[in-house]
Amino acid sequence: MKITPIGKLVIFLALVVAAFFSVRRFAPDLLDRLVPGAQVRASQVPSGAELPNVTPASAASGGSARPVTLPGSDPGCRDLPEVRFMVWAWNAQMGMMFANGGPQATSGSLMCQQKVNLRLVREDDTGKMQEALVAFANELAKGNANPTKGTHFIVIMGDGAASFFKGINDTLSRLGPEYTAKVVGVEGYSHGEDKLMGPADWKTSPLASRGSLVAGVIRDGDWNIAQKWLGDNGLCNNPDEKTYDPGCMNWVAASDYVDAAEKYVANFCEERPVVNAGHKTGERRRVCVNGVVTWTPGDVTVAQKRGGLVSIVSTHEYSSQMPAVVIGIDKWMKDNRPTVEGMLSAIMAGGDQVKSSPEALRRASEVSAQVYHEAGAGADYWEKYYKGTVERDHQGVMVDLGGSSVNNLADTLLTFGLVPGSSNLVATTYKVFGDIASRQYPDLLPTYPPADQIIDTSYIQAIAARSGPQAPAEAPRFAASAPVGRVVSSRSWHITFDTGRATFSGSAQADLEQLLRDLLVASATVVEVHGHTDNVGDPNKNMALSEERAFAVKRWLEQRSPVNFPEGRIRVFSHGQENPLAPNSTAEGRAKNRRVDIVLGTT
Repeated sequence: MKITPIGKLVIFLALVVAAFFSVRRFAPDLLDRLVPGAQVRASQVPSGAELPNVTPASAASGGSARPVTLPGSDPGCRDLPEVRFMVWAWNAQMGMMFANGGPQATSGSLMCQQKVNLRLVREDDTGKMQEALVAFANELAKGNANPTKGTHFIVIMGDGAASFFKGINDTLSRLGPEYTAKVVGVEGYSHGEDKLMGPADWKTSPLASRGSLVAGVIRDGDWNIAQKWLGDNGLCNNPDEKTYDPGCMNWVAASDYVDAAEKYVANFCEERPVVNAGHKTGERRRVCVNGVVTWTPGDVTVAQKRGGLVSIVSTHEYSSQMPAVVIGIDKWMKDNRPTVEGMLSAIMAGGDQVKSSPEALRRASEVSAQVYHEAGAGADYWEKYYKGTVERDHQGVMVDLGGSSVNNLADTLLTFGLVPGSSNLVATTYKVFGDIASRQYPDLLPTYPPADQIIDTSYIQAIAARSGPQAPAEAPRFAASAPVGRVVSSRSWHITFDTGRATFSGSAQADLEQLLRDLLVASATVVEVHGHTDNVGDPNKNMALSEERAFAVKRWLEQRSPVNFPEGRIRVFSHGQENPLAPNSTAEGRAKNRRVDIVLGTT
């Protein structure tokens, strides 16, 4: 049979395609060498997100609540409709654990006193949380006023909420805008347990982390900790978890925070194509996990089962980063406002008890053990790691483990910016880290809902109106004379001023707003404002001008959010023309030298 020219072409193309996939499957390194420079998503330095200094009041020991009778262990208020709440195994929920008295609301519990029959269910997979909320909303849209499918509420890390809301509200909005999910409360904060763990030399020399392979949940709260730390130190992140960039931090995607820890314990390794500036070099390299982003019990698993890693940076430093946000479906919550307000009231009252009473914390720890069902983790375990501890790991290395805090009503008002002179930390955290995820993964998160569309503070405000005046939440205090022991980050901001003056130019406003947002997500740090000028003019006058400009930034921040920038937190330094970043011989260089450096540190 004679083959036509078209037939020959078809056979040739088929052979080429078959050869390509054979090489890709059985000799991928050969293909990379034959076609070097194939482009993938380029590594980049995450944008800075210097975090603020509003340490949640409940992070401190001791509260002012009058002790209440401990909840019973028998079932309570079963005659009321069941309200289901999916929770992570996270100690920031200790207030709710105490308020509920058990996995299901018990007799004499704060929850039953508020006429809420709450059932707590552990779920560490945010994808399944989304599915459960969608199932609930679908039943609600069919006319079922109190659906038995899915879940009424879930809790997640507020700094990872942008990806969560983008995914779920795109789906829920098809049912109607009233069926979307919203944040209505904050149970507490991670206060050290969420962390980036790595070899000790990363802590003293961040450059040592280049070429690392870190296991974690991508675009999640713990991943955010690493992104902020990278941005603070001018280091790059490789967003492609299928390649390896030896000059940046690289990632292994974990299904959850426990899986991230187990990947390090198992010494997970794989062979990857090597990239440089987003282009494959033709080389392949075998790399192994040598860092983890996780939280308790993940950090405890790393320490006890393998060890060798320390806390590089955590929510101990970034203490305002990670609120435990309560999320529900807007329509059901509006239709059942007394139940929602009752549940939130019980959670916050429970937080007050945990802060005030060792007996309440103990009971909350017992309930945590019942709800979480973590192997080998009883009440002692959860109480210990709620408080946070330093212990010796499997290799004899001392490591910080655990640490969380709970919210009472005063803390929650402060967190939502409902205290005069304060800023909405939930909204700020949401935007700062939503922008980071969007820049790193523009294909997956090109946009996300604005904060005012996903936050509803009306429930908290109604509770506060009925409760009357609140004792102020415990605010951090700063001693201006205390020296900075460790510099956490340093970043230059090119905030523009009118020529030769310490007044802001018209274009400075956007940069100042960004600076405010970044600092409002910061941690238990002091803020140093360092003023610099170029070398034009008299050196003595330049020194004075740099000081005046640094003070202008200080005043602007303190006036915008005085609660978040209390006395002693911001310190001013003037350098005049003494420390140029670039040569003053060009206009471009002089522009770079007219700057304000923001340094965050711990005392």
